[in-house]
Amino acid sequence: MIIEIKKSIKPVKYDVAIKLLEKRLLDINSNKKGNLIWVLEHEEIYTAGTNYKEEEILNKDINLIKTNRGGKITYHGPGQLICYFVIDLKKRKKDIRKFITLIEKTIIESLFEFNIKSFGDPKNIGIWVNDKANIKKVAAIGLRVSKWIAYHGFALNINNDLTKYQNIIPCGISGKDVTNLKTINDQNYNILSDVIVENFTKNLES
Repeated sequence: MIIEIKKSIKPVKYDVAIKLLEKRLLDINSNKKGNLIWVLEHEEIYTAGTNYKEEEILNKDINLIKTNRGGKITYHGPGQLICYFVIDLKKRKKDIRKFITLIEKTIIESLFEFNIKSFGDPKNIGIWVNDKANIKKVAAIGLRVSKWIAYHGFALNINNDLTKYQNIIPCGISGKDVTNLKTINDQNYNILSDVIVENFTKNLES
């Protein structure tokens, strides 16, 4: 599987990123281009997936963009690693649940390389960690599938401002907190994006 890897150094506006993903979706459908993995960081924004509810917005003054991915409301901003993709599932098994499991495996394997144990939850999509007997979310996953091409991606909290989540009910899950990697283990995560890309491409090719 040929996969283009794209990395953006400067923050990318959310709407600009989504337009690029949707353009790649059309290009893959017409066989003009291949699969894409894109690592970036967003400027501060809240996004609402197709399943969100108004009562999950606790602060009505936030800058919220409605998007066509699945899931509910989440926050993006500095200190967070965004991994977008446009992957043609027609050339793989047409199994969305299996693809989500592959994404979860990628994140779990990558964090393990930094001595962080994480896990998925069958009831609540995303990646979680145990923090002093409390289960907290460290990565959110949201995707959409069009004509068996999966796009959007996942967000992994590294050193972002966790107070921003107080404005929403993150991913519609009450009673469970959100954390970041620096809080779990204050170490250097500069190569994490490279590790994510390496594990993601390896899992896609297996």
